[in-house]
Amino acid sequence: MPKEQHDNQPEVISTRAAAARLGVALRTVQLWVEQGSLQAWKTVGGHRRVLVSSVDRMMSERQSRLETTNPAAPLRLLVVEDDARLRRLFEIEVPAWEPPIQLHLAKDGFEGLIKVGKHRPDVIITDLMMPGMDGFAMITALRNDPAVTARIIVVTALDAGTIRDRGGLPADLMVLRKPAGLAELRALVTEPVPASRRPR
Repeated sequence: MPKEQHDNQPEVISTRAAAARLGVALRTVQLWVEQGSLQAWKTVGGHRRVLVSSVDRMMSERQSRLETTNPAAPLRLLVVEDDARLRRLFEIEVPAWEPPIQLHLAKDGFEGLIKVGKHRPDVIITDLMMPGMDGFAMITALRNDPAVTARIIVVTALDAGTIRDRGGLPADLMVLRKPAGLAELRALVTEPVPASRRPR
């Protein structure tokens, strides 16, 4: 049984309880745990337990971000995806996200690099397999440019073995399997990330 604090509130909670507290899907909490945005460990039985203090800190950071968000300077998001239907889906859905998002789209890695230089996005969502310059080459180019500080989220149909065979990806990247839910992506895009997990 987990220890309890003096006010009888548990020091740790399940991922499901953390998801309810944060108002997100269970899978989103699992991704945050894997990414390091939430502190957790596994019990002997293989169940994750999340530190309540970590959940409270994320809630506080979220509230602080909402209070300090400047509508005149919304978070900038670049989506690099060769599938026109998925690009259109982002065009339809992202304008409804809060806090406000400034969306830019690119159809391949080469156009993605141009858009990065032009718009300086805060977050990049990219596919890996694209005609012309693929996501692997684009990510390599971005990581070789110290002026680029954007967080990168990869959404791909490739499995871990294939990604590894292609040379792998930087360890700090979030990698989601297609099809990724837009609610899940919204949470990952808009939530603040601890400094220890930000690209250097």
